[in-house]
Amino acid sequence: MNNTLEIKKVIGLMSGTSCDSIDTAYCKVYPDLRVELVKGVNYPYPDNVRSMIFKAFRGEISIKELCQLNFLIGECFALASNVLIKEFGKPDFISSHGQTVYHYPFDENSDNLSLKSTLQIGESSVIQAKTGCTVISNFREKDIAYGGEGAPLVCFADSIWFKNSNTLVQNIGGIANVTVVADNIETFGFDTGCGNIMIDYCANKFFNQKFDKDGLIANSGKISKDWLEYLLKDEYYFKKPPKTTGREYFSPEYIERALKFAPEKPEDIIATLTALTAKSIVLSYERFIFNKTKIKNVVIGGGGAYNPVMMRLLREYLPENINLKTHEDYNISNNYKEAMAFALLGYCTYYDIPNNVPSCTGASKAVVLGKITK
Repeated sequence: MNNTLEIKKVIGLMSGTSCDSIDTAYCKVYPDLRVELVKGVNYPYPDNVRSMIFKAFRGEISIKELCQLNFLIGECFALASNVLIKEFGKPDFISSHGQTVYHYPFDENSDNLSLKSTLQIGESSVIQAKTGCTVISNFREKDIAYGGEGAPLVCFADSIWFKNSNTLVQNIGGIANVTVVADNIETFGFDTGCGNIMIDYCANKFFNQKFDKDGLIANSGKISKDWLEYLLKDEYYFKKPPKTTGREYFSPEYIERALKFAPEKPEDIIATLTALTAKSIVLSYERFIFNKTKIKNVVIGGGGAYNPVMMRLLREYLPENINLKTHEDYNISNNYKEAMAFALLGYCTYYDIPNNVPSCTGASKAVVLGKITK
């Protein structure tokens, strides 16, 4: 492969734990690893496909259905890509994170064989066939093969885009994760815990809404200090990095157990869960970051950046001398940041540039992630 780096047009594809849509970003990636967003679209999953994904999350799916779902999601990713291809023409390649349906980053063995594993579906061969584009996919597996947790991977982009800025780059999707980019220490990152996953579950359970749009429900409720204190005692929040988590941990069963101790009013439940996300993020900084380096800025991205209550609570919990910003302050889309990051990861795969950060994932060394489907 040609090792002379050139500007490449790349479509980045990302669907997270919330499964609200496929984030699709048509990007230009430059040799200095800058990424320019040309245009993004949020392509919604058809209701039947989204329903199947949640069945997979709950372990209520057969092997036959999982096999079918892999190809169905591939078709959805191709349809999302073709929306932008119709407008801007074919990119040089498509870079797809896929849809995580199970993530097991634990050091567990069976007959001296490792059970650490992860599964992202959305068949790359289907995306390639339906778009006519080379597809780069399956980024997490190689990091795990080298002893890592397969996540967080967006740390790689953060380490470049926010270099030497003494910044915490915090994504709040279904799961919340942070990257620490400072001038005196090696970049590292980890999942801070639940992001919107518990809020979304309860918004659907009590209000028949996919999420708490604009934080309106949380704003109408009151935070239960007792329940918040109970929720914050979960062992994950005390576990030292590197660490990752997911829907497998913050499962419907986990949430239902927590709800047994919840306040009576649904509005108070949403308000308290919003506080849980904000408070657990700041506590993770206090436990694992502030004693290592001086931080000037916290930059929020993902769905949490659009929740005014979440942002207000973060500002309340953070030290006054730390600036609270969003990605938009750095000309990076809050909405499409992760899809842009995977465009960059794919670019590096294409040019054989190592694109994991071992200090974030726990891998034994930096390696080139991703598989290429032509």
